[in-house]
Amino acid sequence: MPGGAVSFFVPHLGCMHNCSFCDQRSISGKSEPPESGDIRAVLEQAIERHGAGARNMQIAFFGGSFTAIEKSEMHRMLGTAADFCGEGRFSGIRISTRPDCITPEILCDIARYPVTDIELGAQSMDDEVLRRNMRGHTAGDTINAAKMIHETGFRLTLQMMTGLPGDTPDGAMQTARQIANLRPDAVRIYPVIVLRGTLLERWLAEGAYIPQPLEDAVELCAELLCFFTDLEIPVIRLGLHESDGIRENYIAGPYHPAFRELCEGKALVERLMLQIKALPPGLVCIWVHPKSVSTLTGHGRRALEPLERAGYSPVIKPDEGLGYLQVAVR
Repeated sequence: MPGGAVSFFVPHLGCMHNCSFCDQRSISGKSEPPESGDIRAVLEQAIERHGAGARNMQIAFFGGSFTAIEKSEMHRMLGTAADFCGEGRFSGIRISTRPDCITPEILCDIARYPVTDIELGAQSMDDEVLRRNMRGHTAGDTINAAKMIHETGFRLTLQMMTGLPGDTPDGAMQTARQIANLRPDAVRIYPVIVLRGTLLERWLAEGAYIPQPLEDAVELCAELLCFFTDLEIPVIRLGLHESDGIRENYIAGPYHPAFRELCEGKALVERLMLQIKALPPGLVCIWVHPKSVSTLTGHGRRALEPLERAGYSPVIKPDEGLGYLQVAVR
């Protein structure tokens, strides 16, 4: 997978639906698509800042439904971005769209540009959950779009959400299994939060929707993280990116600026508990990858609280021989 991206948001551009959770202006902080001059200026600054490192990065267009926007507008943005790809510049272009906005003709059209990755907002593979949240597409649309993307040689990322109205933890795991069957190159997992100006805000006020508590969302997303990691499917995003739009428009739900780290800590401890349950309480030495040490010890050692409540006194040590989400007790 490429190493990072310079992202541009095109909120609601091309999107024909108003999903229960969606307020793209709050997420991006913008309401208009980027002008070509602005795209060039940002990319030139990124090349100056990252130098040779830019060749490992992508140019990404997120928000809205990129393949559904007016063709001339889509070609304008893709053409501008294409000028900055190749010859030691950016590695390619990543776009985000809806499953029902993928056709063979659209894929043939964007193949004229250095587009390497297509992200689909699947969100759920349960048709009733999709209907209830006014997604406007079906799980079948996601399956068909994924197949077309694979057949045309693009890399595929699938996005899913947890805590949607009508969904359950078991339903989310079923969605994850169906997503894994579509052989994505990566996934993103977003716990639902309630933003100002969305249908969820109204449903919350009416008592028709109760958001997932943070601890429940962490527990479920830790399980999902382990599921995809064990299948060697990278989870490239877990939780919404912190932004001024999120902070200013947040109403309720399991939002935390270090949500991924909380989930990683939960996952590590769950795996650790399986190893130490046969050991008597007391001092235990735990080895993890060096990058995971702070995951367990940060946030006031929050992740280690279940061990300490069980009577263990954990000492965390680094071991570069261990992989991501691996733990060892010796």
